[in-house]
Amino acid sequence: MRRVLILGSTGSIGTQALDVIRANPDRFEVVGLAAGSNRAGVEAQAAAFGVDAVALGAVEAEQLVRDVDADVVLNGITGSVGLGPTIAALEEGRTLALANKESLIVGGDLVTALAAPGQIVPVDSEHSAIAQALRAGDAHEVRRLVLTASGGPFRGRSRSELADVTPAQALAHPTWDMGRVVTTNSATLVNKGLEVIEAHLLFDVAYDRIDVTVHPQSIVHSMVEFVDGSTIAQASPPDMRLPISLGLDWPHRIGGVGAPLDWTRASQWTFEPLDEEAFGSVALAKRVGRAGATYPAVFNAANEQAVDAFHEGRLSFLEIVELIERVVDRHEAPSALSRESLAEAEAWARRTADEIIAAR
Repeated sequence: MRRVLILGSTGSIGTQALDVIRANPDRFEVVGLAAGSNRAGVEAQAAAFGVDAVALGAVEAEQLVRDVDADVVLNGITGSVGLGPTIAALEEGRTLALANKESLIVGGDLVTALAAPGQIVPVDSEHSAIAQALRAGDAHEVRRLVLTASGGPFRGRSRSELADVTPAQALAHPTWDMGRVVTTNSATLVNKGLEVIEAHLLFDVAYDRIDVTVHPQSIVHSMVEFVDGSTIAQASPPDMRLPISLGLDWPHRIGGVGAPLDWTRASQWTFEPLDEEAFGSVALAKRVGRAGATYPAVFNAANEQAVDAFHEGRLSFLEIVELIERVVDRHEAPSALSRESLAEAEAWARRTADEIIAAR
């Protein structure tokens, strides 16, 4: 029986995690729940699962991590505010099932230095797929990681064809049902850029050995290429309950958590190169990742401001990545990396992004 603390319990990841736990009461016990601001929602969940330990907001969530006796902490919080709970989970020796990619990306070396081998279990479908595929060989046998991208709602469009897209169009993701920020990030492919940084930090593979390929069917969730020419892929219908279940009880699998592929029906899986002219966010993310220090935090914060401005009609779709690059170009990293320097860099990035937007 694994004792589970769920952060972001009323969001997409949290509610699906509770579905998995509800279906497997012999394997999991919920010992704590935290939501961003949905008090009624989290209290209803607590009543349904018999949970007394409840928190609202990232600050309370971080304290809950330190106070509650849990085997695994599922961090499903959205945004860099999840950094504190991620650090708390690692410092307290909990297994961290990480869906909050921003905390790893923003925290960088600060987070990885706290993590024992195997303590962070990825919940993103792409990184879960890589973790599964990596079990087919040793670390020194890995030649390349290949992250798949659905291409989002604008796959196949040229840069000029992206000039006038609307927020409503950006939110019409063909595969996944996600929140506003993550769905917009999938449309700009900023999300894939963040995932490249995450893959580097999780698996210690150099950026020049991490590729992205566009796979619109979203069946192959990512791949690992080995030195002998073999490529191991993890394939399944798009259903986040599978990587969530692995995050909760890695490396053990739970029967019936997801539907398998139907091999009696004809289907096609296609793979296309990434159009880096139309979607420059991945190349920018690699540049930011190589720079390290506070640059990923600045990248992420500037993007969050840009996404808000886009949905408020103050920025065009193409200007999202342009704004991020302008903010990154102005940044000068501090001499030391700490939670304080990360917070200062994020605040600076948000101010700078807002100033650039206002001056347009």
